[in-house]
Amino acid sequence: MADMGAFREAVGRWAAGGPAGRATELAAQLGLRTAVLLEGPSDLAAVEALAARRGRDLGAEGVCVMPMGGAMSVGRYAGLLGPPGLGLRLTGLCDEREQSYYERALRRARAPRPGFFVCAADLEDELVRALGPAAIEEIIAAEGDLRAWQTFLRQPAQPAQHGRARSRQLRRFLGTKKGRKIRYGHLLVEALDLTAVPAPLDALLASV
Repeated sequence: MADMGAFREAVGRWAAGGPAGRATELAAQLGLRTAVLLEGPSDLAAVEALAARRGRDLGAEGVCVMPMGGAMSVGRYAGLLGPPGLGLRLTGLCDEREQSYYERALRRARAPRPGFFVCAADLEDELVRALGPAAIEEIIAAEGDLRAWQTFLRQPAQPAQHGRARSRQLRRFLGTKKGRKIRYGHLLVEALDLTAVPAPLDALLASV
């Protein structure tokens, strides 16, 4: 039986220069109609967590949430999954600093730019600002990462951090250990008030 993980793997192999056949076959079996293009797995964790909290099964709705392994891959993935390739409707998130790059890539793929929603810095920044630093630190403590957080704040190798806003320090901390951004992508969405979801994330879910 086809599953979304197998489809993501097949697309990854296709994007790396492999054949298109398996991805095409799985897309048909899954009844896919929309691909949500995201920069990486932490964004995937956040989007899937919010969908679950809202009682949605995106896969059953024909929606594939696809981490691309970096923003610079958007042209490749848009071409494979959008009108030139599988013909899926494209939507997703992009960071403000990469907006112009996305616009050019989507034009080349003949995909409409309005389907993509812009985060000011990145999705972690949106989530940290929505929850507030105090709430994030409570989550860090509950997850057993308080000592690591305190050590990070004291690191002499990070002197620039001491003058930064707490929210920027928190964003940097979430990216200092492999897998932490993915885990916290899920946890931060779990902690959100569903009436105060960051606008780009809220708009993305509403669009699919």
